[in-house]
Amino acid sequence: MSSTLLECVRRYADANVDRFGVARTPIPGLIAMRATAPSEMQYAISKPLVALVLQGSKRVTMGSTTFDFGAGDSLLIAADVPNVSQITRANAAVPYYSLVLDIDPAVTQALVLEIGVAQTETGAPIRVDQTEREVADAALRLVRLLDRPDSIPILQAQLVREIHYWLLSGRHGAGIRSLGFADSHANRIAQAVAVIRAEYAETLPVERLAEAAGMSISSFHQHFRAVTSLPPLQFQKQLRLIEARRMMISEGAAISNAAYAVGYESIPQFTREYGRLFGSPPAKDVRESAGKRQIAA
Repeated sequence: MSSTLLECVRRYADANVDRFGVARTPIPGLIAMRATAPSEMQYAISKPLVALVLQGSKRVTMGSTTFDFGAGDSLLIAADVPNVSQITRANAAVPYYSLVLDIDPAVTQALVLEIGVAQTETGAPIRVDQTEREVADAALRLVRLLDRPDSIPILQAQLVREIHYWLLSGRHGAGIRSLGFADSHANRIAQAVAVIRAEYAETLPVERLAEAAGMSISSFHQHFRAVTSLPPLQFQKQLRLIEARRMMISEGAAISNAAYAVGYESIPQFTREYGRLFGSPPAKDVRESAGKRQIAA
């Protein structure tokens, strides 16, 4: 992978990174990541994205499958799936850097029509492979726009489209091909996931979610689990718990406030389910987070 891409991302991330290691850009869906030490485990239900690792290494686990990867590799997440990630190699002298771009289903669908790809359903929502030169070259030209802000509205769309094209044409093509068909199971389930993400704190009848996906209830259950690795109610529960954890750790919210905000009516139930997912009770995470904030201050 071109060292110039690393240099450009390093320069932008070092100047713009926030306290969570995220450097947002004015290009929608594009962020740079930096870490100067190995991280704790991070829980998320990720949207489709590609992450180009430029320095350091990372581990991502989905269910019982673990991926270890480093500089020169790309992580593809092709569906809304729960995962646990951890930066495993980083220090102040050699930080971890990566460039992350959301996969745009609309761009993917337009390209699939032009390329004439046959419709397929793929079963592996997370994949790791070597970053191809064409992807890295297009990413470099996209990142260089950050130094010339006036060029971004004019050129960003074609460069984002080019990256999508090379991803579809290369090693990751099979992983995102199903996103290129509006009526694929992946895209139909994505409609239901969008409802859950928007209303995760509410009670959502499965009939409504199945209707959003345009499926019968039995078919919806089958395909939802195949795409996301979880049943719909478990998916919503994990989304609630992850958001509650973010509120407590990142915003300093009280345990009860976070629990009620994400839709729980029982604090004991919240505590039990939180402990099952994260391996420790919320009070412990809150104490440790507060301690780290005091040390940082």
